[in-house]
Amino acid sequence: MTPAQTNLVDTLRQRFGPKVVTTDAEDIAPWLTDWRGRYRGAAPALLSPGSTEEVAAIVALAAAAGVPIVPQGGNTGMVGGATPPIDGSALLLSTRRMNRIRSMLPQSNLAVAEAGVILSNLHAAAGEVGRRFPLSLGAKGSATIGGLVSTNAGGVQVLRFGTMRSLVAGVEAVLPDGSVHDGLVPLKKDNRGYDLTQLLIGAEGTLGIVTAATLRLYPAIVQRAAAWVGVESPHRALELLRMLEAQTDTIESFEVIPAETLGHVLAHVPGTRSPLDGAHAWHVLIESVATDPAAEAPGALLERLLMPAFEAGLAEDAVISASEAQVEAFWNLRDSISGAERALGPAMQHDISVPVDDMPRFLIEGAAATERAFPGTHASGFGHLGDGNVHFHVRAPDGADAESWYAGEGHAISSFVYDMVVAAGGSISAEHGIGQMKRDELERLSAPSRIAALRAIKGAFDPHNILNPGKLVSLAPGPRTP
Repeated sequence: MTPAQTNLVDTLRQRFGPKVVTTDAEDIAPWLTDWRGRYRGAAPALLSPGSTEEVAAIVALAAAAGVPIVPQGGNTGMVGGATPPIDGSALLLSTRRMNRIRSMLPQSNLAVAEAGVILSNLHAAAGEVGRRFPLSLGAKGSATIGGLVSTNAGGVQVLRFGTMRSLVAGVEAVLPDGSVHDGLVPLKKDNRGYDLTQLLIGAEGTLGIVTAATLRLYPAIVQRAAAWVGVESPHRALELLRMLEAQTDTIESFEVIPAETLGHVLAHVPGTRSPLDGAHAWHVLIESVATDPAAEAPGALLERLLMPAFEAGLAEDAVISASEAQVEAFWNLRDSISGAERALGPAMQHDISVPVDDMPRFLIEGAAATERAFPGTHASGFGHLGDGNVHFHVRAPDGADAESWYAGEGHAISSFVYDMVVAAGGSISAEHGIGQMKRDELERLSAPSRIAALRAIKGAFDPHNILNPGKLVSLAPGPRTP
């Protein structure tokens, strides 16, 4: 530890005790690596405050000592955004002890949850009062509200409800000087200048540490159904989506998956089976829900709406879920893709977005262009067709050494993919953030005015670069893990 870190840790330990401050290397070790194992950092201490007041006091003391802090929630991020610098210059601050749901207001369709509340726990609490929080993702059992707000998380229901930015009605956060932004009151009209709450959403902990959020709830689902549809191409899938959207507003998810990707799941995930008997080049997973018991049953609705799709040649085959267990089985296939593909060896995984109407072309032509440019690789994409979010994976040639490939050709592949994304008018980050993985590419591919604005905002909030240095954007180049 540096002298400044030692003095700060001693002060914090005397004030808050061992429950809040630990320097035990074994306790800290699990939190020094990102979820995918791509980034590893170092931190001499892990801070675990239990309240907003404790966070504020810690940040104020850290700011006075000039010691940076890296906030961390469930550590399920995909871009190294919650991994501390490799040089040990920052302390880790975990919000996991701040796990209270402060209020559940079903009549107002609002909940106030602290940063450390696990997403699945919020789902359960909302369900107990006849409501739901309509954001779900594969890491729902460990992802926390603070991290979801800070990365503007998406998930599989963005088609209908939008990202966290649409689901957050207010934010409480500790700013870099230790002061508290109390923005939890969900005002429908508020014209007091810049919207600080919206600035904090998606800021990845670089402008403030989110300690609680007011979240929008919706009526609980009384019934849902899913359809698994075989289609000729992603172009047909998009036509099918447009046909369904013209006739109903109950479609919450519309996922498109190539046959090869489904094949990886079937080969590497025990107990899985294809929903369809025949071979199809592409597959679509559609979910429809009902929140009114008197509404048409989602299964019947899907059956009725898919009949014209067969007649129009948009669908080749389909099966509609007959039970909740079958819906879960369909989703298990979708949620198992990343895990199944990890079994195939190293791959560069890109969370990107393009205009919805251009996504079918990008899925096919982008993969072909990447394979031509990097012989021996294999590229494929799947994702949320309704919002243009492509999970674009490029697998290394057989026998490639993971570390050397990531650092060499893998890096060049990502730059190539991001160039294609920008040429298509898209974004190099759809729902996972920038973190440290994409920081340099963001600067390379963004207009200078955008980077200047981001740095100006960071500088205004955090002139001494105390919060999450080296992530998203910084006042000066921060330490990065190779």
